[in-house]
Amino acid sequence: MTKEELQTMIIKAILEIAPDVEEEEIELTANIQRSLEIDSFDFLKILTAMHEKTGVEVPEADYAKVGSVEEMANYFIDNL
Repeated sequence: MTKEELQTMIIKAILEIAPDVEEEEIELTANIQRSLEIDSFDFLKILTAMHEKTGVEVPEADYAKVGSVEEMANYFIDNL
């Protein structure tokens, strides 16, 4: 799985979980919660969706490492 494929999966998860968000609003390097006004529950749902798709679970201690789409994709690449 490539980083680009992971980024696409993450963006799709965001759009499914936060239907008010438009794809063009998503900046790869911006903090997902702050830039898209996503609450912590929806953020957790994104991580859960990615866990189901990749098998990689993000422990709470690592949440700070997966704040943006790019950081999240890198985290999943490193842990696949």
